Amino acid sequence: MFLLAEGGHHVPLIVEFINRVFGEPVHDFQLKYTKPYWDQFFALFGTNAESVFGEYTPENAIPWYTIMFVIACLLTIAIIYLFKGKLDQDDPSKGQLTLEAGYLAIKDMTVNVIGEHGYRHLPVVATFAILILVSNLMGQFPMFMSPTASVSVTYALGVSSFVYYNYIGISENGLWGHIRHFAGPRLPLVLALVITPLIFGIELISNSIRPFTLGVRLFANMFADEKIFLEITNLFPPITQIAVPLILTGLGVFVAFVQTLVFTLLSMIYISEVTHASHEEHHEDEPHEDAHAEPATA
Repeated sequence: MFLLAEGGHHVPLIVEFINRVFGEPVHDFQLKYTKPYWDQFFALFGTNAESVFGEYTPENAIPWYTIMFVIACLLTIAIIYLFKGKLDQDDPSKGQLTLEAGYLAIKDMTVNVIGEHGYRHLPVVATFAILILVSNLMGQFPMFMSPTASVSVTYALGVSSFVYYNYIGISENGLWGHIRHFAGPRLPLVLALVITPLIFGIELISNSIRPFTLGVRLFANMFADEKIFLEITNLFPPITQIAVPLILTGLGVFVAFVQTLVFTLLSMIYISEVTHASHEEHHEDEPHEDAHAEPATA
C-alpha cells in the first residue's frame, strides 16, 4: 500500500494516486528529455542520473516532496482566504483577528530586525514564514508529510532567501558596493593590508554557504522530528501508539514554530546587512520629528 520515501518514511496515498494518474507521461518525458542531459552532466563526475536521483520509474516520477510542497502552497492560500473571510473593521471575526495578530507579529519583528525601511520586505518575509509554517505542520496530520523534511525543498527555500537578499544588496548598493561590504569597515592603511583581505575572505565564504546552512538546519530538524515520532511510536505497539503520539505531536508543533522562526529571523538578518533606508524615507521622517519637537520646545 505504501512506498518508501527518503529516510524510510512512508509515501502518502495521495502521492501514489497522483503518480498512478500522471506518473507514466511524466516518466516518458523524463526519459526523453531531462535524463539524457543529467547523464551528460554527471558523466563529468564519473556517474549518471540514476546513481544520483535513484531509479526512474512511473511510481516515483513525481517526487513526494514536490506533491507535498504544492499542497502546502495551496493550503497556505486557502488558510489565508478562510481566516480573512469578510473583512470588517467594526466587528472582525476570530479568523480575521488571528490573521491580523500574525501579520502584526511578523511586521514588528521585521521592523525591529531590519529597521523601519524593512516594511517593504514584509511580503517576502511573511511568505517565507507562512509557507514554511504550513509545510512544517503538515507532518502532524495523517496522510501528509512535511515537505520541509526533504533536503530538496529546504535547499530551494535557502537558495530563494540567498538570491533575494543578494538581489536587494546589488539593487540598492550596486554590484561593487555589494561586494565591498564583505570587506568590513574602513581601516587605516597598515591594518587594511592585513585584516581587510582576511575579513573579505571569511565573509565571502560565510555568505556562500548560507543557502546550505539554511537548508540543512531546517531539513535536519524537521526530518529528525518525523523520524523520532516514527521510532518512538513503534517501540512497544500498541502501547506507544495510544498516548505517546499526543505528546510527540505537541513537541512537533513546537519544533515547527521554532524552525519557522529561525529561518525567517535569519533571512531578516541577512536582508538587514545589505539594505538601508533610502533618502526619500529619511526626508519623510524629518517633518514628523520636527512636528514632535515643536511642542516639546514650547
